[in-house]
Amino acid sequence: MNTDIAEGKWKQMKGTIQAKWGEITDDDFARIEGNRDRLVGIVQEKYGKDKDRVRKEVNDYLDSL
Repeated sequence: MNTDIAEGKWKQMKGTIQAKWGEITDDDFARIEGNRDRLVGIVQEKYGKDKDRVRKEVNDYLDSL
């Protein structure tokens, strides 16, 4: 999937993303703006996990939606 998530799909996904990664705030979502790489960076920042591990986790999760 492209690193940018379509705007309509992004709006639908925000709730499920926040349910999975509850530390992501509305301000974080504004920074992410539907960009998968930015989402990976925010999740890594919030949870202190390895970037490759977070990238796989985010990609697997988003691809399953």
